[in-house]
Amino acid sequence: MIFSEITTDLQNQLKRDLAQIRFLLKKSPPMGYNRIVAIGKEVGKKYNINLVVNFPKQGKIEEYEMYGKRDLSLIVDQKVKKFPIDRELIKQKAKEILVDIQTEDAYMYEDKEGVRVLIKNSKIDILPHSVHIWTEFDEKVTKFCDWLLENAYLMKSKK
Repeated sequence: MIFSEITTDLQNQLKRDLAQIRFLLKKSPPMGYNRIVAIGKEVGKKYNINLVVNFPKQGKIEEYEMYGKRDLSLIVDQKVKKFPIDRELIKQKAKEILVDIQTEDAYMYEDKEGVRVLIKNSKIDILPHSVHIWTEFDEKVTKFCDWLLENAYLMKSKK
C-alpha cells in the first residue's frame, strides 16, 4: 500500500497549499510550478525517493483537482540497473491487475532493463531505478503501483 500512502500524502499537501499555488501560477507560472515540484520533493523525502509531479501537456497545470492523481515519477535508486524480480513477473502482474493493456520490454541497452505498460492513450514506464506513471491513478493503476513498489522496488509501508 506504499504507493497509496505516497499519493495520498502528496495530494493532501498539494491541496493544503493550493491557494498559494494558484496565486503563484497567476503571478508567475514558473514560480507556481516550482512550488508544486518542491512539495513533491518534500513528500518524496519522507519515503526516501525523488517524487516528481509532471505536467506533460500544456494546460494540465490548470487542472488543480488532478494534482497528485496522475503523471508522477518516483525515482527510487538511480544506481539500480536490474529488477530484484523477473521482468516477466512484472508484465504478468500488470496484465492480471490492469487487464486490457499491452506490455513490452523497454530501455534494453547498456545492461539495463525496463518494462512499458501501454494503457489506451497512456503508459507506465517501469525501470529498475524508477517508475513513471503517465496516466490517471484509478483503482487498478493504484493497485498495480502498490504491488510494483512493494515487489519490484522492495518499498515498505511507513504505517
